[in-house]
Amino acid sequence: MEQKTTNSTLISFILNNKQINTSLPPGTTLLDFVRYNQHLTGTKIGCREGDCGACTVLVGELCEGAVRYRTATSCLMPLGNAPGKHIVTIEGINLDVLTPVQQAMTDESATQCGFCTPGFVMSLAGFCLSDKAPTRQNAIAAIDGNICRCTGYKSIERAAERVANQLEGCNGEEAAQFAVEQSILPDYFTHIPERLHTLSLRLNGEHQNGTLSVQYVGGGTDVYVQKHDEIKDASIQFLSDKPYLKGIRQEGRECLIQAASTVTDLIESVVIQTYFPDFKTYAKLVSSTPIRNMATIGGNFVNASPIGDFTIFFLALDATLALNDGSQTREVPLHRFYKGYKTLDKQADEVLEQIRFTLPNSATRFNFEKVSKRTHLDIASVNSAIRITVEEDIITDICLSAGGVAPIPKRLEKTEEFLIGKELTESLVIDAINVTQTEISPISDARGTETYKRLLLSQLIKAHFLKLFPGLNVEQLLTPSAL
Repeated sequence: MEQKTTNSTLISFILNNKQINTSLPPGTTLLDFVRYNQHLTGTKIGCREGDCGACTVLVGELCEGAVRYRTATSCLMPLGNAPGKHIVTIEGINLDVLTPVQQAMTDESATQCGFCTPGFVMSLAGFCLSDKAPTRQNAIAAIDGNICRCTGYKSIERAAERVANQLEGCNGEEAAQFAVEQSILPDYFTHIPERLHTLSLRLNGEHQNGTLSVQYVGGGTDVYVQKHDEIKDASIQFLSDKPYLKGIRQEGRECLIQAASTVTDLIESVVIQTYFPDFKTYAKLVSSTPIRNMATIGGNFVNASPIGDFTIFFLALDATLALNDGSQTREVPLHRFYKGYKTLDKQADEVLEQIRFTLPNSATRFNFEKVSKRTHLDIASVNSAIRITVEEDIITDICLSAGGVAPIPKRLEKTEEFLIGKELTESLVIDAINVTQTEISPISDARGTETYKRLLLSQLIKAHFLKLFPGLNVEQLLTPSAL
C-alpha cells in the first residue's frame, strides 16, 4: 500500500509535573523517551518485553471529568499513545521525605539490589490511585507484573499490606485527593484533571498521527516485543485512543466490543461481569496487570497467535468481526478469520473495528482453561474454551476451541458435530476426546512435545465438563483408560 505522510506531529502530554511537547518519532518507546530524552533514569530498562515490570509507569487519562490511572510497562508503550495523558515516573511521586509506599518498602526490607524497586513502588502508587478495596489481596494483585530476583517476595508482600492499611481511612474520598492528603503523592496531582482538560481542548484531535500506513498499532504489547527496532521509526497509525474503537455495550442479546478495548476494560465491564462472572479469574491467567491495562482485544486477534488466550475465549463464543477499509465494513466469523499460520482474512488497509457475539442465556454454560509452565505471566502450552447448552441431558448447542494444537487458533468443529444431539455421559466425553485427537496437529516445541500437548488438551476438555457438570463421575473420566 502506498504510504502518505504529513508533517511531523507534535506530541503533547504531561510528564510528572511538566508539560511535554515533542516531535520525536511517535514509534519511540516511552521508556527510551523518559530515560534518554528527559534523563529520568529511575525508570529501569529490564527485559524490554513487558515481563519484569522494572519500567512501570502510571498513565492517567480523563474519563468523565476525572483522571483514571493505570499502570503500564513503558518499554512497550509508544509515544504515539501518550498524547493528552498524564505520564508518571518514579521521580514524579517523590516528596521531600519517603512516601508511605517507599517507607513501607524500606521498613519491611523489601529491596536489596534496588533495580526492581521503582517498578514495585509505581505499581503500589497505582493501587493507591485505584478504586480497589484496600485489602492485602488487592495490594498484592497490583504488583503482579513486577519481578524481584533478590527478596523472595514475602517482604514485598508485607510492604504491600502496609500500603493497603494506609488506605483504610479513604471512606469513598476521591483517590488522588486522599493520596495527596496522606502525603502518598505530591499535591500537584490534584491539579492534573484541570490541566488535562485544558490540554485536550488545545489538542482537539491534533495529536492523531497524520500518517496513512499499513502499520497499525493498538496497545503495542506484542508488536514492540517482536519488532522493537523496526517499528521505532515506522509510519504508524495509532488505534488505541480512537473513540470509535473504544467501548463495550449490550444491544438486545448481543455484546458489542470495540476492538481497542483493553483486557482491563473487559474485566471492569458490567456486561462481561454479568454474563461471565468468572471472567476476572480467567483474565488473571493472562499476562499481568500492566499488560492487561494496555493490550487490546483486537490486537490479540490480529496478532494471530495459535495460542492467543482471548482468541480462544471468543472462538468458543462464535464471535464475528467487523473490518473496515475506510469506505465499507464487512463481517468475518472469527473461526474463518485465520487462513493459515499468521495469515488472516484481512486486507492491509482494513482495521478491525468491532467484535460481536450472542450473550449466553440461563441454559448456556461457559468455561476457559489454560496450562502454561508458570501459572501467571506466561504463554499457554495449550488453552481451551467451551460454550455448551444442555437441555434434559441432551447437548443442544456447543462451541469448543483450543490453542497450541494447530497452526491457527482452532475451532474443534468435528468434535462439536459429534457431540450435538447426544446425551451427556462420561463415555460420550471420552469418545469426543478421541474425535478431537483426529482434528488437531500439535508440534513439539519449547512449550511441550506433541504427545504432551495432545494429553493436555484431553485433560482440559475433561476439566470443562467436570467443572460445568459436577454430577459427572470424576473417577470414570480420569481413570488411565480414559486418557
